[in-house]
Amino acid sequence: MLVLRFRSSQRRSPEPAGRTIRRLKSELAKARRRIADLTASAERDFLLDIFNRRGFARELDRSIAYIRRYHVAGALILLDVDRLKPINDAFGHAAGDQVLKAVAATLIDQVRSSDVVGRLGGDEFGVLLWNLDEADARDKASALERAIDALSFSFGETRVQAGASAGVAILDLTMDAQSALEAADRAMYVRKSQRRRQIAEPERAAYSSPRSSGT
Repeated sequence: MLVLRFRSSQRRSPEPAGRTIRRLKSELAKARRRIADLTASAERDFLLDIFNRRGFARELDRSIAYIRRYHVAGALILLDVDRLKPINDAFGHAAGDQVLKAVAATLIDQVRSSDVVGRLGGDEFGVLLWNLDEADARDKASALERAIDALSFSFGETRVQAGASAGVAILDLTMDAQSALEAADRAMYVRKSQRRRQIAEPERAAYSSPRSSGT
């Protein structure tokens, strides 16, 4: 049997122009929110929920532009976490992650809400500080070192401490983001060498001092 099927000649009535505009605006707003969410997630460290290197670099660029425009004071501190690799090697990366989380929480606790904290990669962190002079910036860097040095961790039956070395760059009208990072990085490695010598000197003194003999 031959069956013929005919499509209905009735067509769906077109959507009113006003409703179409509202729908398109709503879809555009959703797309923009999605883009903003993706951009934000691309600039955050997934482990620590602070800025990653990309996000921190963007904030540094903004800060320098603001400093140039309004002639305000600012400082960049770079911190390198000590002994993270030995902790990872001895106790696993979960232990290293615990140290990184504690360091990030300490930095956030030690600075103002207007300041910026980021992880620049591996065991390196950055802090952007506003409205303070060079002496205050160096005092804050020392305070951040002490706060991180005071952190203590238990892995199994072993108790370990991390520590951090901080370098400071004062943000002025002549600096760009790259030169600021390079200056703070150089200062941080100088400070790291100083701290190593401070640790090594008592050890050398103890090794070279004559042992007392009983009488």
